[in-house]
Amino acid sequence: MSEIFTNIPKIQYEGKSSKNPLAFRYYDADRVILGKKMSEHLPFAMAWWHNLCAAGTDMFGRDTADKSFGTEKGTMEHAKAKVDAGFEFMQKLGIKYFCFHDVDIIPEAEDINETNRRLDEITDYILEKMQGTDIKCLWGTANMFSNPRFMNGAGSTNSLDVYCFAAAQIKKALELTVKLGGKGYVFWGGREGYETLLNTDVKLEQEHIAALMKMAVTYGRSIGFTGDFYIEPKPKEPMKHQYDFDAATAIGFLRQYGLDKDFKMNIEANHATLAGHTFRHELRISAINGMLGSIDANQGDYLLGWDTDEFPYDVYESTMCMYEVLKAGGLTGGFNFDAKNRRPSNTYEDMFHAYILGMDTFALGLIKAAEMIEDGELDAFVANKYASFNCELGEKIARGECTLEELAARAADMGTCANPGSGRQEYLEGVVNRVMFG
Repeated sequence: MSEIFTNIPKIQYEGKSSKNPLAFRYYDADRVILGKKMSEHLPFAMAWWHNLCAAGTDMFGRDTADKSFGTEKGTMEHAKAKVDAGFEFMQKLGIKYFCFHDVDIIPEAEDINETNRRLDEITDYILEKMQGTDIKCLWGTANMFSNPRFMNGAGSTNSLDVYCFAAAQIKKALELTVKLGGKGYVFWGGREGYETLLNTDVKLEQEHIAALMKMAVTYGRSIGFTGDFYIEPKPKEPMKHQYDFDAATAIGFLRQYGLDKDFKMNIEANHATLAGHTFRHELRISAINGMLGSIDANQGDYLLGWDTDEFPYDVYESTMCMYEVLKAGGLTGGFNFDAKNRRPSNTYEDMFHAYILGMDTFALGLIKAAEMIEDGELDAFVANKYASFNCELGEKIARGECTLEELAARAADMGTCANPGSGRQEYLEGVVNRVMFG
């Protein structure tokens, strides 16, 4: 096999003073942070769909980048060329994981049996490429939003025939994930939602989605899948109202239908933005519910109201992300770059620049988040803020042994309520800046 990314060397760490555009400035895989190597804190993954498939097409224009890799698109030769390109790309960047949808890795056929045959063929080839490397599959999933049959959803569809096709795709994608040693399996309900209530039975649709997920868990466990299932929340786009609006909504859904023991959250930064939340809010809500699983590392544009999937460059945001991840004890999954080059950034070299940017951004975020934790001032302030509950009455409240009458009696004895104290937000933001830039 000939080299695809010619003139691109293996990307090395050269330190923050380096001006080499094809070098890491902050991502030093072997640097130890809080007792673990940076590579262990940051298990990065390549998104097959964006990196090897997306070619700059948008609703106003056709491809700007050549992702044919020297073959004819829509063929199995092209599918294999993408495998070759992907493994060369990951090896040159030192990336240890990849993520995929079923129809990212092969051209979908008109007949599902032929699609499955192609999937078997290409995953055999992927397994061959994995041998002799330390590259693994982070997670797999089924694309149940692109094909016209899913116009009314997959699990939420009105058609029993479409529902069966969705089940068949999930079954096969689970088999492929197990075959490739994947650590997780993702449900992104891109069209699991509705445009208008005039033609929608919301209760029935949610029950059908839950039933499909339960079947997936049962089948996955039966074929040896021991990893986590993930829900990836997103409030809108392509549907107006999507059922997995945000982490809190998705967690409530999982608990309602008894799926919370098998599922965790796959949180995407840009989806948090669309839900009107910060990235760290979604991470915190997932973590406090024991459901922080994996992360889609990207960012959105606050001036645009859609999913731009930009490579992360905001170090403040990555620091806040890593602060939440470190405080939660890490991820069961990893950091998948669900991000794409901007439309005018259309060369092979631009693909490397984008991943170097993203990896360096999260590496610097990890460094600064660790410094913030070691500094201790934020933790100390929060602990002190709630210190009034560190008493016998506070402990009774925590144990669920207190009554309204007891609390009302205390209030009556006080007469006038005490001042809860200053939140000192601006001071704390200054603490963050001191650690970040001091």
